Amino acid sequence: MCTTALDIKRVRKTFTRKERMPRPAEASRFSVRRRIKKEAVVALKDIDLHVPKGEVFGVLGPNGSGKSTLIRLASTLLLPDSGTLEIFGHDVEKDPYAVKRLINRVSVDAAFFKKFSPIENLMYAARLYGLPPSEARPRMKDIMWRLGLKESTFRQPMEHMSRGMQQKVAVARGFLTSPILLLLDEPTTGLDPHSKRDVQAFVHEIRQSHDATVLLTTHDMEEADRLCDRIAIIDDGRIIALDTPEGLKTLVPSSNGEKTTMEDVFIELTGHSFEDAEAENEEGT
Repeated sequence: MCTTALDIKRVRKTFTRKERMPRPAEASRFSVRRRIKKEAVVALKDIDLHVPKGEVFGVLGPNGSGKSTLIRLASTLLLPDSGTLEIFGHDVEKDPYAVKRLINRVSVDAAFFKKFSPIENLMYAARLYGLPPSEARPRMKDIMWRLGLKESTFRQPMEHMSRGMQQKVAVARGFLTSPILLLLDEPTTGLDPHSKRDVQAFVHEIRQSHDATVLLTTHDMEEADRLCDRIAIIDDGRIIALDTPEGLKTLVPSSNGEKTTMEDVFIELTGHSFEDAEAENEEGT
């Protein structure tokens, strides 16, 4: 098998944002149709990225920076406008079914059958991937135990579970099929600190025991620092820096004898704090 997990060359993705124009003050709501203004929003701007097999690779950036678009492209949910994206040598446009057999995705907005229990949801996912029930059942229980879910919750309807517990089930579903490329789109958002550590520890464990490659998007700088072999900082659809966590920190001198953090790096490279970047992107959406 190809030793390159993810190979992105000059990928560009643009969306069209629609906005209703104000109706003229003198017009009635029946006589004049409101015009719709269309605006092109470039989410990814001709990016290049190479992720070798076995790496935990992080994409760090605020909401609206393009990191979730990147994950959706890698998972075949979106197609690039230009450029190429290959997963283990398979082009996402030309061979999407081969790509889907190699990947799984965990997102912050994971969907479930809320009336079903975790076991029922996971069994449904296992059948979609052709995993026999005799193999899937012990595997799903083991994963949920290791993620810190109590067995008493396994058959509880998902609608009765907290947001954090539901997210753990989403992570379990992602790991269930043992993908060789796991796409994690802000997987620990909404989790309490203890649950977040459970998920992070399990990511490390899966990487070591299954030789899996992980592409992780996050706006949690400490999480990126702890988990990732290398990190790309993305801002306004462009990769502005890429290195190991320690390599990125060498770009910013320490102050007052304190160690440089990933937040220091982000502020230095983007020119604004993480909170400011979040606010700017929220205003632009």
